[in-house]
Amino acid sequence: MRRLVVLAMLLSAVATPVAAEAGRQVLWVAIQACVLAKRTTGRPFPCLAVDLGTDDRPGTAVLRAPGQPTHTVVVPTSHIVGLEAPELQHEEGKAYWRAALAARHHVSDALKGSESPGDIALAVNSRGGRSQDQLHIHLDCVRPSVRAALRVYARGIHRTWAAMPIALQGTRFFAMRIEPDELESINPFAAIAQLPGRRPDLAQTSFAAINVSGDDLPASLILLAYRAKDAHAEKLLDHACSGAAKPAAAIP
Repeated sequence: MRRLVVLAMLLSAVATPVAAEAGRQVLWVAIQACVLAKRTTGRPFPCLAVDLGTDDRPGTAVLRAPGQPTHTVVVPTSHIVGLEAPELQHEEGKAYWRAALAARHHVSDALKGSESPGDIALAVNSRGGRSQDQLHIHLDCVRPSVRAALRVYARGIHRTWAAMPIALQGTRFFAMRIEPDELESINPFAAIAQLPGRRPDLAQTSFAAINVSGDDLPASLILLAYRAKDAHAEKLLDHACSGAAKPAAAIP
């Protein structure tokens, strides 16, 4: 409960029209508070976890969305505006991706293991599709209809970008397959720069990554992306986790 109170106070501090621009920095303010707490007390409050990083690895924080029992975000501890940041095209992008993969257990743990960490999806929204100007990777369950559609079409998804033959949540995505042995080495921030068609404006691009497997399907992660001014691949996630056993309440 204390975590929710602190986050609510941070949100209310900028919840006025005059502070509209400052409101896009709320997440960054919260992360700075987590880093300060970790350095001074050894605890990450109000975050779930803080990795201060090393000379070879950038720092990250894991934060639960206020009032939501499963919706979790992974955030750099340095100021990176969003997926359009040039530094994400290199090793730094891979590092944040790996940190997000490693943090999926926070969602699975909240669901008491009814969803495995590998079944938790990741998503990053475009500049127009996000409320915060600090990179954050969303983690949560997948909409059952989205996973079902991907299972149907998974065999036609290959290791290079191609348009999906159907819309997902009203949007036609490009899709590519990530094999299990590539999971730790791929950089999705660089991959979306290679979308087919005109040279992409990464600020108007969004992506999600969803695991697909089944009795007759080899396990793989499907990377989905599209371009739009308000591109919002987070819509493929199910913050209610309707396909899984629901936790009793938000974790404090």
